[in-house]
Amino acid sequence: MSKFLYSSRVAPYVFVLPFVLSFLIFFAYPVVTTVVMSFQEVLPGQTHFIGLANYKNLWSESFFTALKNSSRYTFWTILVLIPLPLVLAVFLNAKLTKASAFFRSALFIPSLTSVVVAGTIFRLVFGSLDEAVMNGFRHLLGLPSINWLAGSTTGMLVMVILATWRFTGVNIIYFLSALQSIPHELYESAEIDGANKWDRFWRITLPLLKPVAIYVITISIYGGYSMFTESFILWNGNRSPNDIGLTMIGLLYREGIERNNLGFGSAIGITLLAITMVLNVIQLKFFGLFKKED
Repeated sequence: MSKFLYSSRVAPYVFVLPFVLSFLIFFAYPVVTTVVMSFQEVLPGQTHFIGLANYKNLWSESFFTALKNSSRYTFWTILVLIPLPLVLAVFLNAKLTKASAFFRSALFIPSLTSVVVAGTIFRLVFGSLDEAVMNGFRHLLGLPSINWLAGSTTGMLVMVILATWRFTGVNIIYFLSALQSIPHELYESAEIDGANKWDRFWRITLPLLKPVAIYVITISIYGGYSMFTESFILWNGNRSPNDIGLTMIGLLYREGIERNNLGFGSAIGITLLAITMVLNVIQLKFFGLFKKED
């Protein structure tokens, strides 16, 4: 047995076996099971196939509302959580920035906070009462109090602010790691050739940050469409007014768990998986990752 395990032909398969098993058990099997369930009506103790009925039921106002909300949330979080962390990472990476280690830690700490705790605090900060923190700021400007979580625009603003507060530090770490891997000799050579700071940033920094930026965009698309807990906590359950906080995962939870319609919930999950895969393939193709190298 020892000769078999230590064989140069067998050893590679032994090392990759834990990953293969975990992939098959925790990813492949659930996905295949979900695909099968999406064509079934799942009742306690019995299941039967109903064809495409679950997918036909997706054509509803709730589904398009959830898709719209998740798409808006994903768009705004990408628009904020790519350039903002990138600029902050450039400043923190600069030699002239004092106490950069402190600022890195301070910006990363929010990501360690429980989303339940953060959501509860933000629900109080953006409350409808006159004593709420944000309404207090409005009073200082001579503006009346508003119910932040009762409107579609202000509700989305609160969710994006919460995401910005939580994930800016994480993306800063990604960009900082990429910035510190860029050889300093490239900047020195460009400076000798007469390139100013903007030229060095545009011609050297940005192109070399492209792989990390693509990775951050990819996980941001997934994170945006899979957002659920933030909305659930902000509206104290999956019951936002006129479904202004309903997300794709929120709809899946409502149909699959609250209404015990696991077949329809599976169809929502598979549709969400397809949407995120298509969007990621489009953005990867846009950035040229499928081009053959010369």
